[in-house]
Amino acid sequence: MVLFAFFFARLIRPANPYPAKSINYECAEETIGTSWIRFNNRFYIFALIFVIFDVEVVFLFPWAVAFNKLGLYALVEMVIFIMILFYGLYYAWKKGVLKWV
Repeated sequence: MVLFAFFFARLIRPANPYPAKSINYECAEETIGTSWIRFNNRFYIFALIFVIFDVEVVFLFPWAVAFNKLGLYALVEMVIFIMILFYGLYYAWKKGVLKWV
């Protein structure tokens, strides 16, 4: 099925190769210098931590909306969940990941 899909797509797609299609660009801007540069891993880790905590807020929202109906058990679970999040933040802070250089 996959090979058939690839073959069929190759048959029906338009083939119009020209040199401008193979030019590297970043946000429609011409590149200056080489595009193979080394980035600091700290930026990547900082972004991942932001995404993780941002997604965790999505988990907190439905809990906050239905807080009255859930009871004490859900409160204890959420406190444990938040403690795990704060431990992760503390660990990242102690490792020096959150220092912006």
